[in-house]
Amino acid sequence: MDIGQPVVFVDAVGKRHNALVTAVFTRGEEPCGVNVAFVSGDPNAQDQYGRQLVRETSIVHKDHQPAHGMYWQDWQAP
Repeated sequence: MDIGQPVVFVDAVGKRHNALVTAVFTRGEEPCGVNVAFVSGDPNAQDQYGRQLVRETSIVHKDHQPAHGMYWQDWQAP
């Protein structure tokens, strides 16, 4: 797991977002959580740089999240 690595972030309602890892938290050698950033899905969320960025913090991997959202998983090209 590296800073800048692409992943898929699944939000609280189950919507998938292509995201980049901005921080990695480890327990020993194992990553246990990440922070991610992604482009807002709201077309009205604009600022002087374009579409706004959204950041989510302390996100666990899909394998460690029993709920249907708020997790990250490996990114795979279409």
